[in-house]
Amino acid sequence: MEGRRVSDPIDELVALSRTLGEPHRDLVVLAEGNTSVRVDEGRMVVKTSGSRLGSASRDDFVEVETKPLLELIDSAETDDSLVDAAMRAARGGQERPRPSMEALVHAVCLRQPGVDVVAHTHPVAVNAILCSDQAERLVDGTLFPDQVVVMGRHAVLVPYADPGLALARAVNAELERFVAEHGRPPKVVYLANHGIFVLAGSTAEALAVTEMTVKTARVLSGVLAVGRPRYLTEAQADRIDTRPDEALRRRRLAEGSPC
Repeated sequence: MEGRRVSDPIDELVALSRTLGEPHRDLVVLAEGNTSVRVDEGRMVVKTSGSRLGSASRDDFVEVETKPLLELIDSAETDDSLVDAAMRAARGGQERPRPSMEALVHAVCLRQPGVDVVAHTHPVAVNAILCSDQAERLVDGTLFPDQVVVMGRHAVLVPYADPGLALARAVNAELERFVAEHGRPPKVVYLANHGIFVLAGSTAEALAVTEMTVKTARVLSGVLAVGRPRYLTEAQADRIDTRPDEALRRRRLAEGSPC
């Protein structure tokens, strides 16, 4: 993706997906992970079930309406058969490829203010912590300045939930709580024993946040191997979050500009 400029949002999504699927990144294997982009109010393009990020093409994505998915998430229904019905309704009843089951979570993330791109991966470095009894350390504080610049001041950790409807509802509840407390959605949603969802304004930002999330996990693993985390103080982290030069760098990263 580096240095590439494409104007079509689906082409950008394909480029992001292929980058996230590069084997050396250790973010996904086989058909793991999925991505999406908002294409209109109430409509998104999301990866189809069973397709691979690393070899993604436009044919591996399907456009769906988010309303049927969000209505099911916001309801009290628990019957799994209703998920299939909602997926069909989201496709307008047409025989198009089935979206990933995690399209439900993508719909929840894309209805957050300022979120236009969502990237879900299973990074080995992050999952090594998410599958341990130290997962809370990922959201207990900030370890270094660039973590704040790229990932924001706070992140969300969602306890394990069954992928699909249960997970979408768990993520939705945590996002509602987070936005009520902080006034904006997080950049990263950690899923215990599962992976991460990155919420971004652009494909460039989605990649940058994913990369920094992996770096943060690697740093934290190293810290835990030798001792306990020494987080920045609230004042130190807030200072980085509000510095004008860091705000400029954050904007340029989101645009895909070199810093």
